[in-house]
Amino acid sequence: MAVTSLGICARTSSASLSLLSSPPRSPLRVSCYCPQLSPSPIDKTLTQIQNSGVIACLRANSAEQALKAARAALSGGISVLEIVMSTPGVFEVLQQLVQENPNPALGVGTVLNVEDAKNAINSGAKFLMSPAMVKDIMVDVKCAEVLYIPGVMTPTEILSAYDTGAKIVKVYPVSALGGSQYISALKRPFHHISMVASQGITIDSIREYISRGATAVVLSDAIFNKEAIIQNNFDEIYQLANFAALQGNEAVERKKKCMLS
Repeated sequence: MAVTSLGICARTSSASLSLLSSPPRSPLRVSCYCPQLSPSPIDKTLTQIQNSGVIACLRANSAEQALKAARAALSGGISVLEIVMSTPGVFEVLQQLVQENPNPALGVGTVLNVEDAKNAINSGAKFLMSPAMVKDIMVDVKCAEVLYIPGVMTPTEILSAYDTGAKIVKVYPVSALGGSQYISALKRPFHHISMVASQGITIDSIREYISRGATAVVLSDAIFNKEAIIQNNFDEIYQLANFAALQGNEAVERKKKCMLS
């Protein structure tokens, strides 16, 4: 059996003649792999985190409060926002926010299992965050084009998460481990691994954390003041978010200039 360069089998010469005499066929469609020229969704989300320097972390007692607080923070300039799993109606809240705000990186935090990860992805999450490394989630998100940020505490955990495929890790609980000095110490051997600092961080300390090597910081109560949410004082949330966003942007720009000098 002869095989042509296009993979067409010619059993006999008579068969070849019949092919020549038959009406012309449509040209073959040859599928090929084309390299991705534009940034992937994961890379876009990672860039948003790197440029903002701040990830706002929202937990609320009701879906209504969560929506109002998130809207205030986004209006204040927050471009990366996570909603914690314990928030009632977290997936519905996320869906609504994604519809209203297609450009910011919106995600879900404290994701501990694959089922919640899938629900978050189906609701439009661009990233997922966990307080620890959940390998099953890491495997699942690779095909979903969603950024996964696992929680780590020790050098061993950092390297393990990185070797498993993490593009960025969350150092948690950073305040209990030494704060910005701990980040600085970790970045010496792991200068090639992007780290987010999380837990107990204030707006005033954003610059310090980023200058010591953090890619970004997670701000929870520093933006989403519990009393302000309870009292429906969302103007205060807006003001805190605006201040945090400005501090984050300034810290990132200052870090870029230092790296170039």
